[in-house]
Amino acid sequence: MTELARHIGPDCDVPAGDIGTGAREIGYMFGAYKRIKNDFSGVLTGKGLGFGGSLARTEATGYGLCYYTDEMLKANGKSFEGQTVVISGSGNVAIYATEKATALGAKVVALSDSQGYIYDKNGIDLDLVKQLKEVERKRIKEYINTHTDAEYHEGCSGIWTIPCDIALPCATQNEIDGESAKALAANGCYCVAEGANMPSTPEAIEVYFQNNMLYGPAKAANAGGVATSGLEMSQNSQRLAWTFEEVDEKLHDIMKEIFAQCDSAAKEYGMPGNYMAGANIAGFLKVAEAMKAQGCV
Repeated sequence: MTELARHIGPDCDVPAGDIGTGAREIGYMFGAYKRIKNDFSGVLTGKGLGFGGSLARTEATGYGLCYYTDEMLKANGKSFEGQTVVISGSGNVAIYATEKATALGAKVVALSDSQGYIYDKNGIDLDLVKQLKEVERKRIKEYINTHTDAEYHEGCSGIWTIPCDIALPCATQNEIDGESAKALAANGCYCVAEGANMPSTPEAIEVYFQNNMLYGPAKAANAGGVATSGLEMSQNSQRLAWTFEEVDEKLHDIMKEIFAQCDSAAKEYGMPGNYMAGANIAGFLKVAEAMKAQGCV
């Protein structure tokens, strides 16, 4: 932070947490920045609630993923209601994607960690998962000690062989390769939306399109975390603390608008239903128009 502090600021490159960097690490870095700069500002997000953090930040990426996916499903005459969902991972994104997908009427049947995955045909017991992962910090395999009718399998890639309607990869990059994508398609999966950063390889994405699967790319579908980081900065600037419900409502509106932009750009440029192209085009145009307006080109 001694070196980094000169390159970041509340209006320039605001860091946030990710894999291996949670509230504790953000707290340490924020404290170091504050000592160096003698300044309290929203320069890092994902802070603790006692020093400028935001309610719903922990839930934001998982909730946002489901809000985006819900809009994508509705635009194609479908919904989460009654659908079987497979989710990889068991950290913040996966846990709260499970929570929101269940609230929207789906049944989540699988979760994973770096060693293996669980399959519970009756639906994941999320309270138990939260106890194991957030409180006790144990491996996901401990789940079957309580739910003896559930299955545990070593290794992670096998999770994509479980029959499902919707797949939400929320673990790490490149976790779905071409073969895993083919397994999903063969087993009836019609929708993949990404909660992790780039969890699908280019080969997997090609399989999605070949099989006319709905595909929500990470650059749009998992924007809920950084969106809520922006909401955290807004609260810091105004010296306010919004309720969980206020933050969640704003997050929902943001994700609806992100999908609307992806959908609109895809249609305008002759690729309806291709939300990866829509996300790329909408993002590029936003930057390009700003550069033009500011005399950068």
